Amino acid sequence: MNKNEILRMAQTILDDVKTAVLATTDKDGTARMRWMTPVFLKDYPYTLFAVTSPAFAKVIHIQNQPVAEWMIQTVSLDKIINLRGTLSVIDNPALKNEVMESVAKRLHTFWKINPDTDFIIIETVIREATLFLPVKPHKETVRFE
Repeated sequence: MNKNEILRMAQTILDDVKTAVLATTDKDGTARMRWMTPVFLKDYPYTLFAVTSPAFAKVIHIQNQPVAEWMIQTVSLDKIINLRGTLSVIDNPALKNEVMESVAKRLHTFWKINPDTDFIIIETVIREATLFLPVKPHKETVRFE
């Protein structure tokens, strides 16, 4: 499997389940995980985007330790993809609009916990992807560098 194939599979899964788990590391080195609603944009190969509030702790985690991991899985858990990469926090109006066009309808929970409507973008440049097929069992890692 190559990087384009594994990312197509990740896109297909995200199109179905709409959410993924983002793991970051806090200042004490403790892993912190949370459900998010990421999206791939066609003009940004090998990059995943998500919306967050600038007030949320994950922003500090990313600024202090910009390497993190996403877990994307099918509902049946027969396919699990972990995407590892370098994260950046971006406050670019054009990118914010593009990401919002893709995910706005799926952000009901985000708006409930962030009523002031302020948001920024988390960009993940993917460096490595691992596909797990637990039923087979099969595990395969693809490096992007």
